[in-house]
Amino acid sequence: MSTSDQTLRERTARLNEANAGDLKNEVASSSRAATDKAVAASKDTKDIAIQQMKTAATIGGEAVTSGAYLYPVEGIYYILRHPHLWKPLFIPMLFTAALSLVITSFMFFFTYLPQAAVLTLFNGPLAFATAVPLVLGESSAIILFLAKAFWLAPVLENLFDEVLLAQGMTSLVAQGREIDGSGKGKRLGKALMAPLHRFSKEGLIQYLLSFPLNFIPIVGTVFFLFYNGNKQGPNHHARYFQLKKFNDAQKKEEIRKRRGSYTAFGTAVLALNLIPGASIFFALSSAVGAALWAAD
Repeated sequence: MSTSDQTLRERTARLNEANAGDLKNEVASSSRAATDKAVAASKDTKDIAIQQMKTAATIGGEAVTSGAYLYPVEGIYYILRHPHLWKPLFIPMLFTAALSLVITSFMFFFTYLPQAAVLTLFNGPLAFATAVPLVLGESSAIILFLAKAFWLAPVLENLFDEVLLAQGMTSLVAQGREIDGSGKGKRLGKALMAPLHRFSKEGLIQYLLSFPLNFIPIVGTVFFLFYNGNKQGPNHHARYFQLKKFNDAQKKEEIRKRRGSYTAFGTAVLALNLIPGASIFFALSSAVGAALWAAD
């Protein structure tokens, strides 16, 4: 073998070794980068989880100390003690009762057995019993959605305004409707503002998807109420925000300052709505409770 051939082979070998070394270094560098990214992502996830837990704990503490959870109960006592509020509620309640019969029958006929079958995987033979409140809760959410969408929303607004008027908030109510009469003879007149959209499709879907959490003993129900209460609580003061003529930024700030209170109120309302067959009454009494809270 000639000297030139040997030299060429030696150069080729050195080149291959250099390329192999570069490739090894590149692979090691990529591996380190991937590891660093995984560690950073894990740290970010941990930090986010810790922050969310701190936020939830803060909101929970504010919710407990706010006392806002008492207003839905006060609304029940108030509406029972003031029979003059009942008369305009008779026809809407009649429509809602008919709707409740149709929806509940439909849900039991088409969804009870499938849901009971799924629940047997977790609850065994008790599934046929535990599926009953599940179907009732889902039916209640659908009934409220439809009733508010077609006829109940104006009734709730009138009830809210009526209580505010009775609590001496005449100037606030006058921002949204005419006031007829004077003194103790004051009564609601013509509406001056467009009606609110009190129920969203997103809220209904969120409620229905999270409702099965109730079948995790204690913890599941607490999480369901807290999660939905936090999301839906501010909706109970939508009329108040409208009468105050808050813009989006003002509403967000008001909700931010009272997030714990709204969570407490929304959680209490949802807990009442879990009582089978009474959700419509509690929707009305909760509107009264929200008005009492606004007046305070």
